[in-house]
Amino acid sequence: MEQSSEYREQLLESYKQAVRPLLPYLPWLEQSAGKRASSIYSGQDIGVNSVSFPVYDGTLLNFVREATKSPLMDRNYAYVYTRHRIRTHQEERDIIQKAGWKEWDILRGILSKYVLGGRTKGNLWSEAVSERIFYLVLKQMQEIIEFWDKTPANGKL
Repeated sequence: MEQSSEYREQLLESYKQAVRPLLPYLPWLEQSAGKRASSIYSGQDIGVNSVSFPVYDGTLLNFVREATKSPLMDRNYAYVYTRHRIRTHQEERDIIQKAGWKEWDILRGILSKYVLGGRTKGNLWSEAVSERIFYLVLKQMQEIIEFWDKTPANGKL
């Protein structure tokens, strides 16, 4: 029993360390829900001479940079989607909402799809903001940690 308690505490501490750098972005992600976090650059007649490209919000880029550095990234995120038959944003939101301690890897997979996939597919980052995916994943991770943390600081990250 003592070993399982120690293991849980170590795992919880690793979760806290992974999520902590991303939590300052929660208010911005909540505020930006439903809005586009990018625009198409259209200066200097770019549409006439070349391919247009997206310009992302600076806060979004900082969030993506922090998330990429975190141990939350799972390069095998496609497996999470096929194993759990996730196809739509609504299915993602439903799974996120129901996720608990045991589904931490599912949350990592969903977050990874948008963070890592956004490197090659330009609209994924903005889509994750407007569909509230980034916000919901981080909020659920925070709630899981706060529920299981039994430290005197009352689980606050």
